[in-house]
Amino acid sequence: MRILLVTGPGGAGRTTVAAATALTAAGNGARVLLLSGDPADPLAALVGEAAEPVEAAPGLSVVPAAAGVLVARVDCGEEFRAELVALQERGSALLGMVGARPLGAEELTELPGAEQFALLRALRRAAAAPGTDLVVVDLPPLHQAVATLALPAQLRRYLARLLPAERQAARALRPVLAQLAGVPMPAQWLYEAAARWDEELAAVQAVIEAATTSLHVVAEPGPGADAALRTGLLGLALEQLPVRAIVANRMVPQGSPDPWLAGLAAQQEKYAAQWAGAHGDGDVPVLPLGHLGRDPSGPDDLTRLTGADGLVPPPSGDSRARSEWVVEDRLADDGVLVWVVPLPGARKRDLDLVRRGDELLLAAGPYRRIVPLPSVLRRCTVSGAALADGVLRIRFTPDPDLWPRRG
Repeated sequence: MRILLVTGPGGAGRTTVAAATALTAAGNGARVLLLSGDPADPLAALVGEAAEPVEAAPGLSVVPAAAGVLVARVDCGEEFRAELVALQERGSALLGMVGARPLGAEELTELPGAEQFALLRALRRAAAAPGTDLVVVDLPPLHQAVATLALPAQLRRYLARLLPAERQAARALRPVLAQLAGVPMPAQWLYEAAARWDEELAAVQAVIEAATTSLHVVAEPGPGADAALRTGLLGLALEQLPVRAIVANRMVPQGSPDPWLAGLAAQQEKYAAQWAGAHGDGDVPVLPLGHLGRDPSGPDDLTRLTGADGLVPPPSGDSRARSEWVVEDRLADDGVLVWVVPLPGARKRDLDLVRRGDELLLAAGPYRRIVPLPSVLRRCTVSGAALADGVLRIRFTPDPDLWPRRG
């Protein structure tokens, strides 16, 4: 199964492009599921509905569209209520011990961030759904999409730090520890819940990082979109999430006698050409989509937008591999090891790094990521860093107290 994630700066038309891609793939004979977490449900007017929604799972409904595409909608409120009620039931003994009154499902409203969790859970379910060739996911706007795609790995790290699995081995000592500390030790159900969450997060992370998952970024060429695109692509590079293509949406035709339209077309061509090189070292194609002169509405309008080659990922082949951060051995020449971190479009003022134990905290613009050091670098100290041509090179010098001596 292939998965195509579609995002872009707000107002760029990413939902329209996601729907047009799904329609094109279905027209080519693929069995397509179009997934969206937008509560406003803009897909209904774009693809048309041929039947009533059917609940596929708590918080997830599926409806056949007139264009032959299955449309899946995420109800984050229902998902949040179901999860919290289940959590209360599993922890009922602890809640009773502290005198807490459980909340009823009817009085629960979703908290900020519930949309991302619900969309990620729906993505995992969609990836495991039988009878589907392609899942097209209409992600939130670019900045929010970067944070959403990074969420599983971040939460797994938090769980590993706050509730490490090895502590469960000491559960026989908890009564003694509770007497010494004067407070009850965490209950077994908490560790079991953490293990269940980690398993589910790992499954979502595997889907996001799979070789069969592609990412399209939609933007309308222009100076405003250029700044948003540079920042968002920097965040994706920091998370090692490769972009398969940039979709240049709402392109105005060339050669208009109207000076205003001709100037707009020239500006769009200029930025589309810049994106092909500056944001991907020439390796990320830019797919142009024309402007209808109005907001698209219905399958017929979507059909007019599906002329860009490469809009639908092929059954196999050209998905860009997840970028690896390699360690270069320069011990013989310079006495250092160099960790090579590709960050296309980065500027020196965007970057910061801090070594904390066996981890490195990297900041790129508004994005932050904590990554474990490769084992060979854990026995070194950071001795410098340099950014050139969109690549950050971090130098590590072996620590004499930790590095094996020769001779």
